[in-house]
Amino acid sequence: MKILNIGSMNIDYVYAVPHFVRQGETLSSTDRQVLCGGKGLNQSIALARARLTVYHAGCVGEDGGMLVRSLAENGVDVSLIRRCAEKTGHAIIQVDAAGQNCILLYGGANLKITGAYIDEALSGFSAGDILLVQNEVNLVDHMIRKAKSAGMRVAVNPAPMNENMRLAPLDLADMLFLNEVEAEDLCGAKDPMEQLAALRARYPKAALVLTLGEQGSLYQGPGGEIFRQGAYNVPAVDTTAAGDTYIAYFLAGLAAGHDVPACLRMAAKAAAITVCRMGAAASVPRMEEVQACNLAFRSCVNDA
Repeated sequence: MKILNIGSMNIDYVYAVPHFVRQGETLSSTDRQVLCGGKGLNQSIALARARLTVYHAGCVGEDGGMLVRSLAENGVDVSLIRRCAEKTGHAIIQVDAAGQNCILLYGGANLKITGAYIDEALSGFSAGDILLVQNEVNLVDHMIRKAKSAGMRVAVNPAPMNENMRLAPLDLADMLFLNEVEAEDLCGAKDPMEQLAALRARYPKAALVLTLGEQGSLYQGPGGEIFRQGAYNVPAVDTTAAGDTYIAYFLAGLAAGHDVPACLRMAAKAAAITVCRMGAAASVPRMEEVQACNLAFRSCVNDA
């Protein structure tokens, strides 16, 4: 099984702040780092560190060499990445004293993908392979339809949520990975169980994975079965790539033939390691780290 991730690549400017900047406020940061990021890049590196075969596709500008090198150094196939005249995407990330973040995103080259490029990238994949997409690139709707027509399985992380994603053919997705905010934006419900019910009615063929931060996560399969996974009680430093890590390790569990509860546990453990570290892609653990920390974390909600 191969995974093609047509996703964003960003240069992240990360600022440590005592609190998020308020309207009209000038605030001094206590630290600044320039890191590799973007939901697409984070997820590809996480997939590779979880020992999956992953190809990354997308666009960077001439200033994006560090991003391509980072992917390659982590074992991601970068042969499909293209350079364009637009500046590379970037993000300005504030991380507060509690490890929470807020992000200002500039799409740049990430939004220069063409239909012809998508068709070319997908031509080397077929039934049994997985297309993974997020919403930091353009033409997501074309990616989904083209992959499904090739018999591929499609996993969608509809983040960041906007009108383009609401209009995307999510009914074609085999897997949807959402947090509670994205789920509310899609279906209008606030309670997690009500969100699952509303999403199930709208997307009956998809496996739904709903991440709930400190409350853990929920899974509902196309057949209606529901599993709950508790979060792990760890001192959060930076939550930036936690969701990206979760998705990668859930997919790694499926690829290894694990049942859904085992996939949820591994994903939650990997995400818990991630939030204990600063940065995005740099904070993602390798599979051997996840496997070695059996007793390092205490579940704060009983596993289903």
